[in-house]
Amino acid sequence: MKIITIIGARPQIIKSAAISRAIRNHFSTEIKEIIVHTGQHYDENMSEVFFDELSIPRPDYNLNVGSGSHGAQTARMLEGIENIILTEKPDALVVYGDTNSTVAGGLAASKLHVPLVHIEAGLRSFNKKMPEEVNRIMCDHVSTLLFSPTAKGIENLEKEGFNLNSVAPFTIDHPKVYHCGDIMYDNSIYFSKVSDQNSKLLAELGIEGDFILSTIHRNNNTDEPDRLLAIFGALIEIAEENKIPVVLPLHPRTKKMMELNLTPELSAQLTSSKYIRIIPPVSFFDVIALEKNASFIVTDSGGVQKEAFFFEKPCIILRSETEWVEIVENGNAILCDADKNRILIAYKKLANNKDLTYPQLFGDGEAATFICQEIVKHLS
Repeated sequence: MKIITIIGARPQIIKSAAISRAIRNHFSTEIKEIIVHTGQHYDENMSEVFFDELSIPRPDYNLNVGSGSHGAQTARMLEGIENIILTEKPDALVVYGDTNSTVAGGLAASKLHVPLVHIEAGLRSFNKKMPEEVNRIMCDHVSTLLFSPTAKGIENLEKEGFNLNSVAPFTIDHPKVYHCGDIMYDNSIYFSKVSDQNSKLLAELGIEGDFILSTIHRNNNTDEPDRLLAIFGALIEIAEENKIPVVLPLHPRTKKMMELNLTPELSAQLTSSKYIRIIPPVSFFDVIALEKNASFIVTDSGGVQKEAFFFEKPCIILRSETEWVEIVENGNAILCDADKNRILIAYKKLANNKDLTYPQLFGDGEAATFICQEIVKHLS
């Protein structure tokens, strides 16, 4: 059978590695994968390098969409994906997560009556002001096979009217919902050892002992001066008071908005602090090395907060809500939004908690193989 995989943002490129690896290792005679890169992330450090590092097949198509407004970006993707579907005539189209690339793929497939497979289905923040929330809801409701990484995702889909006991054949009007585990857990297990062999970042940074990893990239944090000031103010105070380095791989948008939105005083503090280590975007192996070796993680990334749990690190979430409610309910992470006082209180609470547990919430590390089995079984 032939499937089209849609990728565009850095997390999707990483996620697709698990499915491509499962196809290569177990389904090479049953599945032909056509990879379409929308070009949503076009910075070489943010996407191109991942194909080399993760042994992902080179894209068969690249739409080179680049940045732009949600409407303009999604429209260009939709047009390009539609043309590729008409040319390739796939048996199914696979999308990941909640980006504009995801919703463009979902709309194109559903309008052309191609079965849609949504990986990371059912996740909800219950905040429709987030474009990602709208994207994931729309994709779920035009999918034929929905693969949820968590039990909470299954509950969300059931509340939205999905029948959890549907029987084959499955269609857009009669979809199948699966609790399959998380393909990023698959990747974290697989690439952890590779990272140990390949990443030299910690040695290059000269970091020894405890440090905090922080990632900041969401629009509402970077584009609103008060929020950005609060986050960096908290990071500086934590670093200086506890004499602990904060390593911050800087997203291109964050770097741009820091120059616009931070006060001269705070910018000077960041520059002069011996504990704040701002570095360029890093490779996936380097991200894993940072996550594995950090003593603490502060992030607004959905993926990083989850990977913090994979590597058993306490986490402050710089958002008012999260799709990964399990890690908050288990006490491993605290939602702080962009509130300086809440961030400072949460750091003290988590740093002093020696009783955190990390139960197996995200599957057995074989989600990608299971997903491929079900695609072959029901859509070929």
